[in-house]
Amino acid sequence: MIETTKAIVLSTIKFQDTSLIVKCYTQKGLKSYLIKGVLSKKSKKLKPAYFQIFTLLEIVANHNNKGTLNYMKEVQVYYPFHSLPTDIHKSSIALFLAEILINVLKEEEENSILYHYLETAFIWLDTHPKTANFHLLFLLNLTKYLGFYPSKPKENDSFFNLQEGNFSFHKPIANHISGKNLTLLKSIIGINFDAISKMDFNAASRQLLLNILIQYFALHLPDFRKPKSLAILQTIFR
Repeated sequence: MIETTKAIVLSTIKFQDTSLIVKCYTQKGLKSYLIKGVLSKKSKKLKPAYFQIFTLLEIVANHNNKGTLNYMKEVQVYYPFHSLPTDIHKSSIALFLAEILINVLKEEEENSILYHYLETAFIWLDTHPKTANFHLLFLLNLTKYLGFYPSKPKENDSFFNLQEGNFSFHKPIANHISGKNLTLLKSIIGINFDAISKMDFNAASRQLLLNILIQYFALHLPDFRKPKSLAILQTIFR
């Protein structure tokens, strides 16, 4: 079936000498494409630059919907990034989040609400200068679309049950946080990207909160793997 859709590039793998296998999250769901001959000097229609991580594309593609590779017939960039590819902090965040998304997005079904969230978030990342805390709220918000967003905390709640995803006054038996860790998590519940950019987390607090979120993902997603790019992110924001 020939379809026109927006697409967000999540990963690119070289295939043979001149081709790429590109995984994208599209308005039609998660799709993988074989881009034949794009690395060849003779290629004029498609450019390798189109397939950098998080590039926002509009494509015309042949979707076979059989779990095999699809083919792009036409490609154009519908939002050209300005700072994300060249800013070392933003590009490190992009690499880390792309690895997370490849890890957790499995369904091929259409989810326009999730697509809109990803598109809006990445454009925000590109257009704002203070982004050191961006990935923390991005990960928390992503749990809304994966089905395990935390319950709303009450003022007197002293614990958060990581396994159940809820706050409570009584101490859970296992897999819980409290004290400073709890305060950090509560501070980003229900806020937007503009608000988190103003939060003055130091490197230690940022790392604590990131570790909590990684643990939270691991408890709720059996196949979740700790991102290899996590070490790069920790170095950049040390």
